[in-house]
Amino acid sequence: MAIARFPSVVIDCPDPTALATFYGTMLDWKVETSADWADIRAESGQCFSFQQVESYRPPEWPGQEHPQQFHLDVIVENLDTAEAAVLELGATKHAHQPGETFRVFLDPAGHPFCLCVS
Repeated sequence: MAIARFPSVVIDCPDPTALATFYGTMLDWKVETSADWADIRAESGQCFSFQQVESYRPPEWPGQEHPQQFHLDVIVENLDTAEAAVLELGATKHAHQPGETFRVFLDPAGHPFCLCVS
């Protein structure tokens, strides 16, 4: 028997509102913010949370001196269309692109994430 319906992922960052707005807009999820915390929530209940960390240091991918800690794979229908959309939201395309069916980006706080075609 499950203890909870959906796990929540909590992501460290310097500005929870900015990062929640970025991912909330990208995923079309509801954004809820406070001074040092923000949540994004899907209609079905899934949740990502963002907590402010004063001395936050972004990961340096693909190196491991400051490892990526986690990354999200976001499934999209069209890589070119999705790329344009996330760049407009404030993502940066990473110089290192190791595949052809996915593209690596950095969110506004420097966390890597991938846009992937299914």
